[in-house]
Order: sequence, then structure tokens, then C-alpha cells
Amino acid sequence: MANSTVPRSSAEASTPVKIPVASGDATVARKEQGSGRLSLRLRFRRDRVLILMTLPAVLLVLVFNYLPILGNVVAFQDYDPYISDNGIVSILHSPFVGLENFQRIFEDAAFWNAVQNTLVLFIIQLVLFFPIPVLLALLINSVVRPRVRAVAQAVLYLPHFFSWVLVIAVFQQMFGGAGMLSQLLRQNGYDGLDIMTNPDTFAFLITAQSVWKDAGWGIIVFLAALASVPTDHYEAAAMDGAGRWRRMWHVTLPALRPVIALLLVLRVGDALTVGFEQILLQRDGVGTNAGEVLDTFVWWNGVRNQDFGYAAAAGLIKGVVSIGLVLAANKIAHLMGEQGVYEK
Repeated sequence: MANSTVPRSSAEASTPVKIPVASGDATVARKEQGSGRLSLRLRFRRDRVLILMTLPAVLLVLVFNYLPILGNVVAFQDYDPYISDNGIVSILHSPFVGLENFQRIFEDAAFWNAVQNTLVLFIIQLVLFFPIPVLLALLINSVVRPRVRAVAQAVLYLPHFFSWVLVIAVFQQMFGGAGMLSQLLRQNGYDGLDIMTNPDTFAFLITAQSVWKDAGWGIIVFLAALASVPTDHYEAAAMDGAGRWRRMWHVTLPALRPVIALLLVLRVGDALTVGFEQILLQRDGVGTNAGEVLDTFVWWNGVRNQDFGYAAAAGLIKGVVSIGLVLAANKIAHLMGEQGVYEK
């Protein structure tokens, strides 16, 4: 076994450090030394423990995330799950209809209404919800006292652990037709106000619920990024005469920019998923014109109407468009000098 040594002079410092390898791999190591890269075999030997540790997680992802993708074949079938108790047998014996399901989707006004509602919700949440975790992280990071900071984090995190049923019940008690706001208005001589069943304000209601439930949880990533900023950067900026706002603009925000770019790319890729359970619980209250999104459209046609091929085609369209959005947003991040989801 060859061991690397610590250089004690400038001449020795210029000598490249040798990588310890087994005697059987010495020949391969010498061949790879000129290129500065290790062979796949040596990298596997070096990282075999880490690879073994990640194998269970990889298997879970393959079984529960990638293997079900094969079921998208029902989008090209008139799928009947009652042909057999075995789902694979049902797929094999269901007749193929080609692109008929996709043709029906593109001619369905309800589908385009769901697309429009989904995009409107995404834009509103991107503008009103996405910046809030960043602002909260900056606010908490500026708090000097650790105990006050811990209490603020706990208060903001807590709603994330509430179920959507509980969140909607709280909003119903506050802003429903018989809620506290309506009762207060009636006691002062005004008409009651039912925000929970108003289609015109439904998109803003959904955004407000998401902010209250998940904004505190979203600041975790940004606080972790802020914790990695060296304190000497702030000290150097303060010595140069920069005030609090200029330190935030020139030190804090540049440290957050890679994380913001990454999360923004992921959010754009998730644009067509705006909260299935949250909207499904309130869909009947505001009507399908305002409360139908792509996820509820797929659920209603697939589970309730038993039109599985049609619902699978709608879900497949959503998945393909989401992949395209991720790739486009990641390309824009590269053009702006950020890494995005993956490097160039």
C-alpha cells in the first residue's frame, strides 16, 4: 500500500499527492495518473460503502416511482380494470385505441378550463407565495437573540404539521358564511361575507392557505444557506462602511441566489401541481369553473367516472409538459450563471 506524504518544503509542495491504491491496481493507477482521473473500477472500490448504503433508497425509488411509469400504457387503451383481478392481465387484454384518448382531451372544454385554472393558481402562488419564505428567512436571520429566533421558527413551522382538513376548517371558521368575520360585520350593520365559496377570490384563498401552512417550513433551506455564509464577509462589509441594508443586498442575497434559482426551477417544473388535496376539499364549494385543476380533473375522470384511459392520457400530458418546463427553467438558470438542478 502506497501512502501519501505531507510536503515540508516548496519543492515538495509542487509534487502531486499520490492516491493510496492497492498493489493490484497500481498499473491502472499509473495509467490514470497522467489524465488526473480515476477509472470506474477504482471509483467503485473507493465508494463501495456509500453505494451499498444508497442501494435501499435507489430500490425504493425504482419500485415506487419509476416502475409505475410503465402503467402509462393505459393512456393508449380503452382500459378496463375489471377484466381480471390482476392489473397486468387487465392491461394486456384491454384494447388499444391509439391516440383517441388524447384527441378527446384536446376537444374537451373542461380540460382546457382545468389547465387555465392551474396556470392562474401557479402564477399567483409564484408571485405571492414564493418570495415569502425568503423574506421570513432574512427576518429571522436578522434577529440577534437566539431564544427569540427559536420561538419565531417554532411558531412559523407549526402549521406545516396540520392536515389540509384542519387548515380548511380553520379558514372556514374565520372566513366562511357563519365565520368570525361575517359575524363581526353583521354585528356592525353590514352584510355577511363568505370568502370560502366565492369563485372570484378562490385563487387568492388557496394562496393564503398555502402561505399560512407552508411558508414557515420553506424557510429551512434558506436559513441553512444563510448559516453557511462566513461571518468575515459581514465584518468586511461593515468595516467598509456598509449598513444593514447594503450588507443584506451585497452579502446575504448573493449567498441565497443559487438556492433561490434551484427552488425556482423546481417550482416551475411543479407548475401543473398546485395542491390536489387542498383543492379537492373545496372544489364543490366554489364549483368546477373556478375549482377544477388538472389533478382534480384526472381524479374525477379516472376514479369517479371510471374512464381510466382518458385520465391517464391527461396525466401523461401533464407529466410531459412538466418535464419540458423543468428543462426550460434549468436552461434559463444556466444562462444566468446558476447551476440549477444539474450542471451543464
